[in-house]
Parts: sequence; C-alpha cells; structure tokens
Amino acid sequence: TEGSIAIPGLMRPEKQFLVDEVNAHLDKSDYVFVTDFQRATVPDIADLRSKLAKEEAEFHVIKNNILKVAARDRGYPELDDHLTGQNAIVIGGKNPSGVAKVLTKYFDSEEKIEVKVGVLSNQKLEKDDVSALSKLPSLESLRAQLLGLLSQPAQQMVFILNAVPQNVLNVLQAKVDAEGGN
Repeated sequence: TEGSIAIPGLMRPEKQFLVDEVNAHLDKSDYVFVTDFQRATVPDIADLRSKLAKEEAEFHVIKNNILKVAARDRGYPELDDHLTGQNAIVIGGKNPSGVAKVLTKYFDSEEKIEVKVGVLSNQKLEKDDVSALSKLPSLESLRAQLLGLLSQPAQQMVFILNAVPQNVLNVLQAKVDAEGGN
C-alpha cells in the first residue's frame, strides 16, 4: 500500500502461506522436477497425474515467484532462468528415475508437458540430465540386481560345501574299489 515500508525478510501473510504450501510439497521427496505445462489441457494433466500416482508422485501447479522464494529458502541451486511461463512441480515417491521416466515418456508421446529443470539431493539437473535419469533402471530393478550379486557368493559357497563331502566320498569309494579289486 501507499506509504508502507517493505521490511526485508517479511512478506505478506498470503504470500508466506503460499511459500509454506510449496515447502510442504518439497518436503515430500529429495527431488523436484519443474515442468512447463503451457500446451497441456486439463484432461492431459489428469492423465499425467494418474501415471505419476503409480510412482507415488504428485503434480502441482505453482507460481514462479513463490517457487523462487521456497527454492532459495531450501538452498536449492539457482532455478530462476527456468521459472518463466506456466510451470508445475512434480515431487513425491522414492523413485526419481521412475518419475523422470514417466515425464519423459509423456512428453515424447504427447509433446505437451516438458521438463525444464530438476533438483535431486540439492544438485541441479538440466533437461538432458533428467532424460539420462529416466534411462536408469527402476529402484526395484536395482535392488533385485544387488540381491542377485549378494546371493551369488552364497550360492557358490553352498556348492563348494556340498562338493567337499561328495569328493571325499568319491575318493573313499575309489579307495574301496581299488582295495576290493586286489
């Protein structure tokens, strides 16, 4: 208002409410993807939200200035260059590569929602980085591979342990056969 003085660090209650709301969303995961949804229709967004729900991820339309404040408060890398136009954030779930895969596939097939930038564990991901992340195996697949690697030495050990008594029996049987033949 006219004649009011802006005090640094203080913002209007409604703006603080919006920043708190964005922070509540950002608290849901250690990653965030910023998407441009300007070419998307309401049905497109509903379809994308249902696909993201399978990865326990959420799509939220945000105000760019509010995200800028929330990102600075969290110590995120500089995102300001990407925060123009109509943007939304995608957060949630424990599988950022799976979410990146959904977003990348959706853009490739629909060309309506585009990932502009991401942050994963406070590291900035450019569009190409998000695409590379989408090509990684899913978390479940990585766990299965790790379990396979861990169980392989155990299987080999069981084989060796089983082989020792069998070999001893073979040697004893050969000795018996050799003595019995004399």
